[in-house]
Amino acid sequence: MRTTFILLLLCILKVNSIFAFTDTSSADKNNLAVFPIIARSIETGWAFGIVNSLTFRPFKKDTTTRTSSLQLIGLYTTNKQLICVLNGTTYFKKEKYVLNYQVSYSNFPDKFWGMGKYAENSNMEKYSFRQFYFYNHLQRKIWKQFFGGGILEYQRVMDIHYTPGGLFDQQQIVGRNGYRVMGIGASITYDTRNHAFVPNKGAYAQGAVTHFNPIFGSDYLYTNIVVDAKKYIQVYKQHVLALRAYGFINVGNEIPLRSQAALGGANEMRGYYDGRYKDNNMILAMMEYRVPIYRRFGAAFFCSGGNVGKTLSDVNFEAFKFCYGSGIRFALNRKEKLNLRIDYGFSLSKSNGLYLEIAEAF
Repeated sequence: MRTTFILLLLCILKVNSIFAFTDTSSADKNNLAVFPIIARSIETGWAFGIVNSLTFRPFKKDTTTRTSSLQLIGLYTTNKQLICVLNGTTYFKKEKYVLNYQVSYSNFPDKFWGMGKYAENSNMEKYSFRQFYFYNHLQRKIWKQFFGGGILEYQRVMDIHYTPGGLFDQQQIVGRNGYRVMGIGASITYDTRNHAFVPNKGAYAQGAVTHFNPIFGSDYLYTNIVVDAKKYIQVYKQHVLALRAYGFINVGNEIPLRSQAALGGANEMRGYYDGRYKDNNMILAMMEYRVPIYRRFGAAFFCSGGNVGKTLSDVNFEAFKFCYGSGIRFALNRKEKLNLRIDYGFSLSKSNGLYLEIAEAF
């Protein structure tokens, strides 16, 4: 989303004394960061919100387990749009279990250019919707750094408003009148990263399959497959090269609108509007080089490439998508390496985006 963020930096600088948000040598301390955000975008007008980020260890004496995290974000705009997100990761004792979760509610307008990698800029249409989303992923260690997991995912999309006779009707977009999907899945994960937020060595690989079926209460029958692989290389002292390959695949005849692969956004293709290109399948490759600058400040340089397609064979180098950019980092918590990142990305479609997020893109 092409959004300009103005962060109230004074609040961040004072958060150490106000919210007991400290760099401490004790592993049993919980760290809370709370700060306001003022934002401005073409789509939403002025936006005002609060970000709460908590890092903690549920088992105080277990110092070998990685730090757990929880984030709560609330955003309200002058266009009467509301976004609320609660997400986090909890590492249980000796990392025998790992729980990832997200609950969100959103009510805001979006943009749609049509399906496929050849969607033209001139075809852009505005639409709006309300959405409730729930995701729960519980993993259990099965052997060394290997985890097996179970997934529960629910999405309810309501009150979709679009231009009658426009792209939604012309392309007969699945789910344009509202829908719900419910899926159950399984995963296998390999994880040797040395840190939860900013690893400087190790690898991560996960394959997940989630099946959506009317038996579970879903309006559509399809299967979603996600493959995610990351590698972190310490190049020089605190200089880190981060690599990522990501695949998002849907199998089925009818894939609803907001379950389609969506290229763009703050984590995968910075510089492209989130969902600028949509289709059944997507494959991406990402690279980021991270360097320290001074004390709490650092920098990052990144690039990403990929594409979407109706079938996997359509995901090729024709109309290839590429983006690049750089950003700054501010360590909200130096001990836990929890960063505030501000990135600016450019894309081949001559669009660009400014992103403000907590934690690294990957």
